[in-house]
Formats: sequence, structure tokens, C-alpha cells
Amino acid sequence: MRILHTSDWHLGKTLEQYSRLEEQEEFLGEFEEIVGKNDIDLVIIAGDIYDNGNPPAKAESMFYKTLKNITKSGKTAVLVIAGNHDNPERLVAASPLAYKHGVILLGEPKSIAKQGSFGEEDLDNKYEFEIVESGEGYIELSIRGERAVIITLPYPSEKRLNEVLSESLDDEDRQKCYSDRIGQLFEKLSTKYREDTINLAVSHLYVMGGEESGSERSIQLGGSLSVSPAVFPKMAQYSALGHLHRPQKVPGTSGKIRYSGSPIQYSKSEINYSKGAFLVNVEAGSEAEVSQIMFRNYKPIEVWKCNSVEEALQKCGVEGERNIWVYLEIKTKEIISTEHIKEMKRLRRDIVSIQPILEGLDSEEDLIECLREKSMEEMFKEYFIKEKAGLQPSKELMDLFLTIAYDEEDPKNETS
Repeated sequence: MRILHTSDWHLGKTLEQYSRLEEQEEFLGEFEEIVGKNDIDLVIIAGDIYDNGNPPAKAESMFYKTLKNITKSGKTAVLVIAGNHDNPERLVAASPLAYKHGVILLGEPKSIAKQGSFGEEDLDNKYEFEIVESGEGYIELSIRGERAVIITLPYPSEKRLNEVLSESLDDEDRQKCYSDRIGQLFEKLSTKYREDTINLAVSHLYVMGGEESGSERSIQLGGSLSVSPAVFPKMAQYSALGHLHRPQKVPGTSGKIRYSGSPIQYSKSEINYSKGAFLVNVEAGSEAEVSQIMFRNYKPIEVWKCNSVEEALQKCGVEGERNIWVYLEIKTKEIISTEHIKEMKRLRRDIVSIQPILEGLDSEEDLIECLREKSMEEMFKEYFIKEKAGLQPSKELMDLFLTIAYDEEDPKNETS
């Protein structure tokens, strides 16, 4: 069986205030091509399909279109589980239609998939797959004559498990309690594995030892919602995970447990490694063979470190047409003027932020003295322009800010 493992698409996610839908659409087009070229039997999408529980309509439309294209009416089965960013109920709302196209959508840890044959049959019955058996947290699939038993554990928060695992424990005890509970679920469900089936697991959670990129929304509180790699089912030939954005093997698991990572650089903390999906070739009774299929970098994120405003202006002019996102860090002895910021934005589109690194300030007092040279209005305006990457505050916003600021500063103001 040929399996393609991906996760953390985060459709609808922005970079600061900038939309990434165009890049995400490029990724989805490439993903469809990869599925087609590699004769995939099963696509696993391990959570965080969307960036929040109320995704833009275009993001949902892109997702459904992609599912329809990659499954080809059941030729390729698709298994989707919810991540911590997804609204489980909304994700599975399209299940009645999805099943007809060969797509299984699971929102909660104890979800039960619908049994039966799905997808459109051809004369040879090649393009049909069947859910032979299912129950809380597992499914058995028959795809092109091969059988696979899959433990399915969408994001298992205490709320979604509908269980209170620990009320008055400290973080260390709470972490152990949570990890043990996930281990119990895996142990119970792994009794469904057989020697004559391909045995898999899919989940969206944080495994201790996994390397975070910094752009993930935390699913742990003080480390309490983390899981030991030791609790994963020993008979699972491959465990497909979502949540961490860096592609990686879970340490100490010989590559049997992996995070596919996100398909796109979602923050500047992700610029130093490539993105892709894992191709898993596996048959009953043997070890999985895993390789990585790399994605293109549709619009790279770069951090430009400049030693002066003049150098930044020159770089913006020379490299103004490249299709990239830019974080500008500029060493300067004074606050960067509005005029210079506007000129940088004119020369170089898609500057995400401009961060001045002030030189020659030996102490916090020096910084305060530097700021005192500017009026409250100037400081707020420059701060707003910096945070909004060159966008000017409206007159109404400036008037509101100054009214609030000066009212609070005026000791004679007796308004209650």
C-alpha cells in the first residue's frame, strides 16, 4: 500500500495581516499532481486543515475541490482528522457527500466512521474502497485488495475526549496522567491490529522530544498535554502525526512515528528547513519504507539584516521585484522616519515588518531620552506604521488615541 502523509495545511492562515491563500492554492495544485504521479492508495491528512474554527469560504472551497480531485471518485482513499485549530463539527459537516467521493472525515477522538463501500465503481471494481469495520477510534479499510487497520485519534484534548483527567494535579503529574490515558487508548485500540493487515495510527498531538518551530499554537499547558513516545502502539508499522510544523521523526522511534510538518513556511522561524510530505510504502508483516517528497517554496520568507537605513533602501530597490515576504531589521541611531518607511514600501512590496535596532543607546534611560524628543502623536503614528507595515493611521484613529492619551495624562481632568 502506498500512503502519502501530510498535515497542518492551515488554510486561511495569514502572515501578520497578509493573506496566504494564493500560496496555499499553489500548494494544493502541486499536491494533486504528487498524488496522481505516485499512484497513491491512501492520503492521510493529520489535522489542522484550517487555521481556525471559522475558516474563510475560499479556504473551504479550496479544500473540498482538492479532496474531490485527489480521490478521483474513490480511486484514492483520503482520511482526514481534526487538529487543535479545526472545529470538529464543521470539519465533518460534509461527511455525507465526502463518503461518496472516498473521503473519511473524523472530528472527535471517539468518532465512528460509517461502514460500507464508497466511491464510484468501474467495471473492474478497481476504484472502490470499503470500510470493512469501524468503531470508536479505529477503522479497517480494504483498498485495492489490501487491508489496513488504522487507529484514528483526532486532537485528543480533555474536552474533546469528554473526560476530566486531572483537576488538582501539578503540571508534572498532570502530564503523566494525560500521557498514560492516551497510552491506554492506544493499547485498547491496538487489539484490532492483526498480522495479516497493514497496521497504522494517525493523531494530532504533541509528543515529548518533538522540535517545535514556534508558529504552532500550543496544545500543552506547562507541558501537561504532551505524550511519551513509549505509549504508541508497538504493532503500528507507521504513525502519522500532525501539529509540529517541522518535518521530523520522533526521537527514539526508528522513524516509525513522524510529523510531516506544514507545507508552507508559516513564520520566519520556519525558513531554515524544507517542506514536504512522507511517502510510505508498507505491506502486512514488514517494516514501512519511508521517503520524503519535497514541495516547492511558493513564496519564501526572508529576513534582511541591514546596517543602515540607506542600505535597506538600496536593497529594497535592487530586489524589489522578487516574489518573497521580507522582514527588515535595520541598525540605526535614530527612529526610522515615516518617509523612509514609505519609500521602502514603495520600492519593495510585501514587507511584513520593519524593525529598527537602535545603536548607541547604553541604557534604558538613553532610550527614554531618545523617545522624549518626539511628541505623543509622532510616536504613536510611527509605531502604527511600523506594526502595520507602512499603513497610515486614519484621522479618526489618531483623534481617538490622542483624546484618550491626553485625558489620562491631564491631572486636572475630573471626568469620572
